[in-house]
Amino acid sequence: MTSGAEKPAGAAPLVAVLDYGSGNVHSAVKALAAAGADARLTSDRGLIADADGLLVPGVGAFSAVMDALRASRGHELIERRLAGGRPVLGICVGMQVLFEHGVERGQDAAGLGQWPGAVTELDAPVLPHMGWNTVRSGSGSALFAGLEDERFYFVHSYGAQQWDLEVMKPFAEPVLTWCDYGAPFLAAVENGPLSATQFHPEKSGAAGIRLLSNWIDGLPRH
Repeated sequence: MTSGAEKPAGAAPLVAVLDYGSGNVHSAVKALAAAGADARLTSDRGLIADADGLLVPGVGAFSAVMDALRASRGHELIERRLAGGRPVLGICVGMQVLFEHGVERGQDAAGLGQWPGAVTELDAPVLPHMGWNTVRSGSGSALFAGLEDERFYFVHSYGAQQWDLEVMKPFAEPVLTWCDYGAPFLAAVENGPLSATQFHPEKSGAAGIRLLSNWIDGLPRH
């Protein structure tokens, strides 16, 4: 890809998994491969720019993930792809950092600001929210096509609990998928080239692989 050579016809879509120091990402690479992608864990800026899709993983604290993204200039790679309308998928804290800021243990940290609003502690009697849960997929969802009654695996104590983005025509309204744990929170967002899930598709068995396959099938090929 970086040499300018074209991929052979029928080749699997190339998905870069952003390597910025986030832990335990190899399961995401394996899940993408199982879903039909040529998945590569990489920090190579050329490969990330040229890939058909970019997956942004994230585990741990909001502020720590943002620090690692900035230290590796990963935030620049995400922003450049989105500016060019190129697909990006965030997972878990990789979804949370797409919002303006996160409030965690009294610390208010700036996020990437792709979406307005804050990530805050879930309003639930027991935290973390850990285990399988059903979701309410939004109308017209491409990610959840064929997965309307499936369960997905969550591990988190924080989430986006409201949606504040106002979209002006001719842009399409984002597709919002919600989940309930104590109170509603966003389980997934599909917003043009930018998609994200709060749950872990790579830990969600066949349903998670199908969701990743749906995303991969929607990637523009070049």
